[in-house]
Amino acid sequence: MDLKTRTDIAAGREPADLVLKNGRIVNVLSCEIHEGDVAIAGDCIVGIGQYEGHETVDLEGQYVCPGFIDGHVHIESSMLSVPEFAKLVAAHGTTAVVTDPHEIANVMGMEGIRFMLSSSKYCPIHVYFMLSSSVPASRFESCGGELRALDLLPLLSDRWVLGLAEIMDYRGVVAGDTDCLDKLGLMDNKPTDGHAPGLSGRDLCAYVAAGIGSDHECTTLEEAREKLRLGMQIMIREGSQARDLDTLLPLVKPDTLDRFMFVTDDKDVDDLLAEGHLDHLVRRAVQAGMSPIHAIKLVTVNPARYFGLDQFGAVAPGKLASLAILEDLESCRVSRVYHAGQLAATGGVAIDRDAGKRRAPILRSSINVQWLEPEQLAIKAPPDMAECNVHVIEVRDGRIDTERSVEKMKVIRGLLHADPKRELCKLAVIERHQASGNTGLGFVRGFGFSSGAIASSVGHDSHNLVIAGTNDHDMFTAAVHLVKIRGGLCVVKDGTVLADVTLPVGGLMSNEDPQTLSAQLRTLHEAAQALGGTLRRPFMALAVRSLSVIGALPLTDQGRVDVDQFKLIDLVVK
Repeated sequence: MDLKTRTDIAAGREPADLVLKNGRIVNVLSCEIHEGDVAIAGDCIVGIGQYEGHETVDLEGQYVCPGFIDGHVHIESSMLSVPEFAKLVAAHGTTAVVTDPHEIANVMGMEGIRFMLSSSKYCPIHVYFMLSSSVPASRFESCGGELRALDLLPLLSDRWVLGLAEIMDYRGVVAGDTDCLDKLGLMDNKPTDGHAPGLSGRDLCAYVAAGIGSDHECTTLEEAREKLRLGMQIMIREGSQARDLDTLLPLVKPDTLDRFMFVTDDKDVDDLLAEGHLDHLVRRAVQAGMSPIHAIKLVTVNPARYFGLDQFGAVAPGKLASLAILEDLESCRVSRVYHAGQLAATGGVAIDRDAGKRRAPILRSSINVQWLEPEQLAIKAPPDMAECNVHVIEVRDGRIDTERSVEKMKVIRGLLHADPKRELCKLAVIERHQASGNTGLGFVRGFGFSSGAIASSVGHDSHNLVIAGTNDHDMFTAAVHLVKIRGGLCVVKDGTVLADVTLPVGGLMSNEDPQTLSAQLRTLHEAAQALGGTLRRPFMALAVRSLSVIGALPLTDQGRVDVDQFKLIDLVVK
């Protein structure tokens, strides 16, 4: 719309395209609630006050909020395609997300990022991208792509690309690694996100001095406070596995309010359907005693300012008409959503106006595993030993980090086996990109299985096949089944597949709608519980066991990684 028409409508000389009347405006700029019509022309808000329009909607006292913005999310973790994810979160008041596609980038490289960019077109929300900086996440993981600074450079001119995604190799940044610094040097003051769990002192200063502006890995008040003091924007994460809101919320005060935002990071389809998206975080914050207006700031104007999305984040003239209409503030119950001036959702259901314009991009199969043999899963003990001490990964429910322990295990015919009586499962990570045959083996405790095995082609961040089980036969059966279905999740007992979910898009995402996928996952989780499983989200817990930069002792296809020393170590303790 030309400026003359826009100013004529704003001045009241011409009627607006749409007027929202009798609403109470949640003003995140002045931190107050006030009455006024919202006049919309095209995709833009042009006025607040008293207006007439070609179309009028009586809000009957409901609250008009800026549309919600998720400043850090991996869409692949929902296991939904981009359009299905967009429809689901749009119904919960989200009108924009800033996504890091590093899951599919680790599987497919630049082809994966371009696939996600193409998939995001004609969706009922705005999908912005941060360029994946950690492909691979570290030298101890084998992935399907490798992205250096020169690979990322051509995408910086794309209007939907905002900056550089989470720098997971924080040790590389601190040490002055050339590859890390080259990527940072491309940004030219563009937003650059961090990922630095536990980093402190001078190392943290070096990390921030390199130009990194945010962090979403804080799990304690002390950690968040130090990063806040050094100028970082703190992303308070509340997803399916990592839940930090209750811990970090006491640090959010009126004086520091502008330095925080709520994000989901990784949230699966089940939790999106059951809890919602950012509306759930607002509800949780309000229940914990936070002012509703302050909570809404953390999902609107704060992320908009950090990412330079000046057209988002407030109900004010000149801003994009992306709005969430709430029945009440305390429950953050969303009744209607407008996306760039168009009704995008009502009554909890998205309106997919542009479905006919979408063309599903083609993506090749991503499962390329060397021929599997059962012997590949055998763990050989040191010669001439009746028993030995081994490193064990200790899984904690609701956390992505882990602890480590040492357990004494008996040697049976030269091999080490799982011990369900002590909740010790065998863990295997099989490389699935280059058919190298790499297989990492170890032991894990915390899943609770008394029999069977579970397997996944979702294994952050390199997404190799990850299998946990009580015996080699079921683990082998599960691995072979994932290859047959071109990626996904499965539960096996006594050589029989009890349940599975196919994820043919990069071995990460389904082609199903949220309700169908959720029903499949429900059956899958019930099957895992039938094995004796005790974790709320066993497959998400399994997926992060192979992430080489998180936890005390992750396992990759190359072996066990001591994260503190950042080196590979033997399974048997010497």
